[in-house]
Amino acid sequence: MSFLRRNLPSMLVMGIPLMWIALFMLLPYGIIVTYSFWLKKYPTFIPAFQFGNYVTIFTDPQYVRVFLRTLKISVLVSAASFLLAYPFAYYLVFRCRSVALRTWLYMAVIAPLWVSYLLRAYIWKTILGTEGVLNSFLMSLGIIDEPSSLFLYNQFAMVVTLTYIFIPFMVMPIYTALEKIPTNLTEASADLGMGPWRSFWTVTLPLSLPGVAAGFTLTFCLSFGDFIAPFLVGGPDGNLIANVIATQFGAALNWPLGSALAIVMLVVVLTIVSLSDRMERKGMTGGV
Repeated sequence: MSFLRRNLPSMLVMGIPLMWIALFMLLPYGIIVTYSFWLKKYPTFIPAFQFGNYVTIFTDPQYVRVFLRTLKISVLVSAASFLLAYPFAYYLVFRCRSVALRTWLYMAVIAPLWVSYLLRAYIWKTILGTEGVLNSFLMSLGIIDEPSSLFLYNQFAMVVTLTYIFIPFMVMPIYTALEKIPTNLTEASADLGMGPWRSFWTVTLPLSLPGVAAGFTLTFCLSFGDFIAPFLVGGPDGNLIANVIATQFGAALNWPLGSALAIVMLVVVLTIVSLSDRMERKGMTGGV
């Protein structure tokens, strides 16, 4: 009784989070793993233990193409977000002298997160559409004579939309990493005769790599699992793996195959997260 009274607070502190994880993470994952071995038998599915669903995923060209397309889109979104976010974060940390301006610029990037995701995706459908802002602007300049449909319902539109939606998740970790770099290191590199570019490549960029790795991980994983933007702006060749999974659990009523796809997707995401964590640890320890 004394043991229970002595350890009750710690049991409550640890027990509630563990119960939450077990009920809302481990149990659903366990159900999905179980379903992934079942058989589809019209009009429903039957319990079984076989690997036919996984074999279908890796042998059927349509699923291989969807996975490769999803990987390509996710990498392009991550790369585009990095190219836009790093100079912006660098300017905020090292070049922006006004604290008020820095705060406003940073909040301008974070503020869209408070707006509905669906609204942000739909805005780009409006901008890129035939009657949208982009077509109207190009027509006013005389570059095109009539509205073009090249800007919407393709992979370009998906990359633009997803980059806009997920770029805050690239800016935040890079900004944090740059802000933690001691100013005396860049000053020391200048005292040693290094120019601004050499100082950036040898001091600033290596020390900010943990933030870059975290930003890449966030944008890649979020893009990899997105299905709203492809539905709105992707077009016929815009289906990503999340859209296929939604179809299998919905119209196709093939839960076993959908579960197998979800497990493969989960393995890919966990692999990316594990590699990112390893890179961050390596960056923090100086590559030791």
